[in-house]
Amino acid sequence: MSTTINIIVFGIGNVGSTLINQIIEKHTFFKEKFHVDLKIPVITNSKKALFTNTPLSLNWENDFQTLGQSYTIEDVFNYVNQNQLENIIAIDVTANDEIVQQYIPFVQNNFNIVAANKKANTLHLDFYNELRRVLQQNDKQFLYETNVGAGLPVINTIQDLHLAGEKITKIRGVFSGTISYIFNRFGTENLPFSKILVDAEKLGLTEPDSREDLSGNDVARKLLILSRELELNNEFKDVKITSLTTEKIDALSKRNYSISKELFDKEYEIAKITQPINSVLRYIGELDVVTNTLEVKLVSVPENSALGQLKGADNLIEIFTESYGEIPIVIQGAGAGKKVTARGVLSDVIKLAKQIKKQNLVPIV
Repeated sequence: MSTTINIIVFGIGNVGSTLINQIIEKHTFFKEKFHVDLKIPVITNSKKALFTNTPLSLNWENDFQTLGQSYTIEDVFNYVNQNQLENIIAIDVTANDEIVQQYIPFVQNNFNIVAANKKANTLHLDFYNELRRVLQQNDKQFLYETNVGAGLPVINTIQDLHLAGEKITKIRGVFSGTISYIFNRFGTENLPFSKILVDAEKLGLTEPDSREDLSGNDVARKLLILSRELELNNEFKDVKITSLTTEKIDALSKRNYSISKELFDKEYEIAKITQPINSVLRYIGELDVVTNTLEVKLVSVPENSALGQLKGADNLIEIFTESYGEIPIVIQGAGAGKKVTARGVLSDVIKLAKQIKKQNLVPIV
């Protein structure tokens, strides 16, 4: 018999809508392969929610527009209770703080959580620890593999190593697909930094204001998440960030910034031509576990090194451990994109669904 898993989706942007379509398209596969019946009774964005008792079709976006209604979180809880929904997974594919503030109420209302949203794992340690206390108290799960590396198995690998007693000494790498694309091209092509940055914007690889990518804050958040996986009690302020922008560039209005990208060119051309021969620039995050230092910085690496050979918009994370010595475990692949991120979220959902099914099959003594 199949176990019904009820999925409440918060956020229907690029990743959220892709995820919903993936669930619909693979529904039969999951039911036959794992005996889990994935249902989506609630879909929300920041303004409206669609509540439905019928299976979604690939035309769900039309239904959302015509049948969606304004809502509060309490409306979601009431709907779940009134319809006696069980085996609930709340999926957060937003980037806002409001949903994160509901994580503890979610758990207290019998929800498990899967999140692409990084906020819950980078807020103050008091919240971080309280969430985990409530999860344990209520026997619920919180999975967030896509917080670092999108669809890459970075967090699971680090968790498995740490729980097995392996001493991780250092983690470093290129954690941003956007920045990877820019410097991978900048290292091999005779083009100004500004031209490649504009290309990245046109391809949709950056945030609407690319200074958000260039600030280094996103890389810093990922480092912070990994440090906390290793039980290091760090806060965001503990990360030393060398931004790729300058105060002058940051002070520009969005409109003026859009026409002033050449302000980047001189600095990065100098950095390029003054580095050692056969080297390339890479913007990396580095966590030294031994000294508990976290840095986001621009470095020069040999072009024949693992980091130096990166192509496209790939991420590459090196995990150094006591057992492996100077030879790191390397995880490489697409670290951005709506399809791979949605697939990573779905992988967490299936992992959790299988756990729920197994728990439901355990006889009550």
